[in-house]
Amino acid sequence: MTPDLVRRIADPDLPAADRTAAERDLCLQLAPRIRLYALRRLRDEAASADLVQEALISLLHNARAGKIEDVEHVERYALGTCRNLVLRLHRRERHARSFEESAIPLAEHALPPAFARLDATKLAMCLGKLALREQKVVLLTFQEDHSAQEIASTLNTSPENVRVLRHRALAALQRCVTGGHE
Repeated sequence: MTPDLVRRIADPDLPAADRTAAERDLCLQLAPRIRLYALRRLRDEAASADLVQEALISLLHNARAGKIEDVEHVERYALGTCRNLVLRLHRRERHARSFEESAIPLAEHALPPAFARLDATKLAMCLGKLALREQKVVLLTFQEDHSAQEIASTLNTSPENVRVLRHRALAALQRCVTGGHE
């Protein structure tokens, strides 16, 4: 039954309502297995729910595009997608932990008065969530006191790109620290 659903989703000649119904049915069939897989690997209900949603979105996107070559084994494809998502999540967590361990702790008395209430641990965690290139720009700017030109030569890019990366990184940090969307 599941392979037929994938074929229906990928069929451009099928009416949109039928494709939508096939997508719904596919999600209803695979979501419980994906959830169990996620719970077994993540041991967290909220993280598992997020993984189910992300895996189903990826699966539907690839089914619509006709990228699932072996539709007879779509369950394997879905669980492989889950495995990759879990590995990516664990990699991000390891990266954030390693960054937190290597970050130099900020003494509150060293911060200007406006930043005295800043949660340095939260800032370090948020910095760890940035892409490696953005982290380097922020650290070279504020920890090493390098200019945009010096950072550009280190990262093999232009000073303008460094300023754009820094602007985006600081905006992401602000959202993360203040509790906005990351």
